[in-house]
Amino acid sequence: MNYNRLLIIMSTILLCGISFAGLSQGIDHWETIVYHDDNWNYKIGVADIPLNWIEEDFDASLWSTAPGGFGYGDGDDNTIIDDVISVFMIREFEVLDREAILRVLLHADYDDGFVAYVNGVEVARKNLGLIGQRVPYDETTPHYSEAAQVEGLLPIGISISPHVLKIGSNKLAIQVHNHTATSSDLSSNFYLSVGLSDDTIFYRETPEWFNESVFESNLPILKVITTNDEEINDEPRIDAHLGVIYNGEEMTNSPFDKFNHYDGAISIEIRGTSSQSYDKKGYGFETQNADGTNNNVGLLGMPEENDWILHGPYSDKSLLRNSLTYHIGNLTGRYAPRTQLCELYINDKYEGIYLLTEKIKEDRNRVDIAKLTQDDNEGDELTGGYIIKVDRNDQNIPGLGWNSGFPDNKFFAFVEPKADDITGAQATYIKEYMFDFESNMAASDYASVYTDYIDVESLVDYFLVTEIGKHIDAYKLSFYMYKDKDSKGGKLHFGPLWDFNFGYGNFDFDCSPDYFGWAYEFPDCGSWHPFWARQLIDIPNIQHLSNCRWQELRSGPLQTDSLMNFIDEKVLEMGGAIDRNFDRWQILGEYVWANDFIGMNYEEELNFLKIWLFNRLEWLDANMLGDCDQYVTNTKQYSKSPFSIYPNPTNGTLNISSGQKETMVLEFYGLANELIRSERMLANSSASYDVLGLPDGMYTLIFRSEATQQVVHRDRVVLLK
Repeated sequence: MNYNRLLIIMSTILLCGISFAGLSQGIDHWETIVYHDDNWNYKIGVADIPLNWIEEDFDASLWSTAPGGFGYGDGDDNTIIDDVISVFMIREFEVLDREAILRVLLHADYDDGFVAYVNGVEVARKNLGLIGQRVPYDETTPHYSEAAQVEGLLPIGISISPHVLKIGSNKLAIQVHNHTATSSDLSSNFYLSVGLSDDTIFYRETPEWFNESVFESNLPILKVITTNDEEINDEPRIDAHLGVIYNGEEMTNSPFDKFNHYDGAISIEIRGTSSQSYDKKGYGFETQNADGTNNNVGLLGMPEENDWILHGPYSDKSLLRNSLTYHIGNLTGRYAPRTQLCELYINDKYEGIYLLTEKIKEDRNRVDIAKLTQDDNEGDELTGGYIIKVDRNDQNIPGLGWNSGFPDNKFFAFVEPKADDITGAQATYIKEYMFDFESNMAASDYASVYTDYIDVESLVDYFLVTEIGKHIDAYKLSFYMYKDKDSKGGKLHFGPLWDFNFGYGNFDFDCSPDYFGWAYEFPDCGSWHPFWARQLIDIPNIQHLSNCRWQELRSGPLQTDSLMNFIDEKVLEMGGAIDRNFDRWQILGEYVWANDFIGMNYEEELNFLKIWLFNRLEWLDANMLGDCDQYVTNTKQYSKSPFSIYPNPTNGTLNISSGQKETMVLEFYGLANELIRSERMLANSSASYDVLGLPDGMYTLIFRSEATQQVVHRDRVVLLK
């Protein structure tokens, strides 16, 4: 392994709003070190300020001294100054016991933008330049931002790292800027408060308005309110109200903002199986109209639907294993649930970081297969679309699915149609299809007939992503499969991916969590899969195709740097919410079933995930099954397509031909599975498309029948400029 490369990967982001404090010990109380109206050294921004003004050794004794805040005397200022573009402020303070400080909050009431530093380290920035960028005295802010306290509102709270503090003398340096040189007001009121581990009094009381939950978050904020604080249970769902606070990309959100993204009815229940034993629950909810009917809405940039999941990472202390997995799944060009990290309140009680996730179901924007109705009981209509999953039926509730009857007697659960909706003919059809498949897999010649039943390319992609995460439940729990109508291909597809909390080294039972070894071989250590899962992957041609596909993905979207960047971006996106989550759930340094590794702080948990993933990818590179040069195309599985797409990879232009006898709609989907463009293709036509303006990576092309909107063909294109 390249040791320098590993050191780069292990490096931890520490930017404004991100703190990796060890929070296994709780906060006893809060105190305030710096008040807005303390005496500050200040200088009006009429000329360049020395670059070292933020450093600890800078002598500000020649600057003016007066009580903050500084402004134009419009009701929230203690020191009145002339109209200016900027003002620079320094407040020195003493830290008496650094180890007693578990949390640090900077509260800011400002107009229009500011950057704050502690001991020369940038800790907060709002509406002013880019992170890490020095801002000249005469730079104006891109937007207006009105002060809050003068209107009876609360200042924003920003969580910063306790690591920037030191015992003894410290320096808080802040520059505040206006939107224009002739702005009618300027506000600069700042407070620095600390959460302490014991009852010793070191500093001063917090302001009357102080609330440790006052913060601005990079994440959307969801608030669930039940009637009379009714408890949410595991079935039946209860009626509730959901308010979503989301001010848009690159904007922050406060729990005290108005509901501006969704403000309406839901029904909600606790979800999950083993995870229900955790204190931090997961939830399933439906968005509804006032009369209880389905309300299809697009939450946080995701396509419109009414079924949603709130996954609460608990045993996964990186908070990222599921979002990382679904991201990898989408990069293969296949559907995996879209997600958005958020912060959740239930009945005004803070519940930490959650992952808003699409529920797996039939839908044009989810699992894009035909929708079965109660009338679809014969002919081609009966043959699809079905979603089933290998899972548990611990309570042996009849009608939820069926047991296979083959070795290990695996349980297949109905997903689409649901158990309550599936007709007798439909249930019989999918059972018989799976029985025929398993019967053929139990025969001696299974290697010659498996392609009659399964979509091989979907199996390969599912296998590769599953092996990256190497989760303990691979192929045995939450193992989804789906089947469309025979007229639409009709074979069994593997996926979508689901539930990788016990992956990436995060389990301590049955099998080895180490980064080496194969998840599909887990039956060797007592973790039983359907018997055919290992048989399929042991077929030489499947292994050869897996080898080819692995090389394709690793040279494109699944490069190590890209995946590490995704993790870093999510950490930056969570920001101070990481500390808030682990204040609420004090589990860092503690065993939570089924942790194999236990980090003493978030930094250790994050580094474990990144190092494990780095090692896993290298191990897979060195040990991937098969030999791509020996792969033989199976003509039954890979018949000549009526669509021609070249060159692929492309450096900017795609030539696409359709041999279909009907007009098609061609959709381009991006790296995050977002729709980029939609084009109309006439029957038996050709066209050229310019994609030069898109980032390098893998893109998905979907061809739909214009008449029926059914998917006729999917393909993947790699853009390498």
